[in-house]
Amino acid sequence: MDSLSLFCTGALLAGALYWFVCILGPAEQKGKRATDLSGGSISAEKVLDNYNNYWSFFRRPKEIETADKVPDFVDTFYNLVTDIYDFDGAYSIEATCHAPKLEEVYAEIFRVLKPGSLYVSYEWVTTDKYNSENDEHVEVIQGIERGDALPGLRSYADITKTAKNVGFEIVKEKDLAKPPAQPWWSRLKMGRVAYWRNHIVVTVLSALGIAPKGTVDVHEMLFHTADHLTRGGESGIFSPMHMILCRKPNS
Repeated sequence: MDSLSLFCTGALLAGALYWFVCILGPAEQKGKRATDLSGGSISAEKVLDNYNNYWSFFRRPKEIETADKVPDFVDTFYNLVTDIYDFDGAYSIEATCHAPKLEEVYAEIFRVLKPGSLYVSYEWVTTDKYNSENDEHVEVIQGIERGDALPGLRSYADITKTAKNVGFEIVKEKDLAKPPAQPWWSRLKMGRVAYWRNHIVVTVLSALGIAPKGTVDVHEMLFHTADHLTRGGESGIFSPMHMILCRKPNS
């Protein structure tokens, strides 16, 4: 690609980003609607407010001991506001790992299911290879917790114990990240050249006001999080694909 083509491509990309971020703007500010999205439309003000609550909350997970101390933005885990108590089934995918108290989440799911119904979940867990006395293991797991805003990763054994505690029968449990599954972390790997290329682009966009303030810091955080996730997957001490299938007893 010659210099003129490269310049035109860069200018086109910069113009498209400027239009998308600054002209089009957040959906909520433009009065647009979105359906079937768990987060709904998002404005800059909501992001900032939720981030402040989110960050202050997850910096002190050990203080969260009862559901009444959990802020509103995660309260739906603990209080399923519904008059329907006979759901045919339920599932969660990489979601309940964000709950400070997993037992209360499972208890709510158990409460609204029909007898005999199934619940299946993908959980983020530490595996049997994790050693809490190994400094490198601890660094990797804490990096995953910090980067993904988790209140603390649970052991795979804790998942089964919690499900049984609320009354579920365990039908099946399996780590779907184990062979013959392909390495899930391979797409997260990023070389230093790719990192610096992206870092320069993000820095320039931030300096021009196209990308919002704080984008560079977020990029840096995501890079380190991807590294910790990769190391957790390669070492086998972490799995984001621990599947557990539960049944609510008939009686």
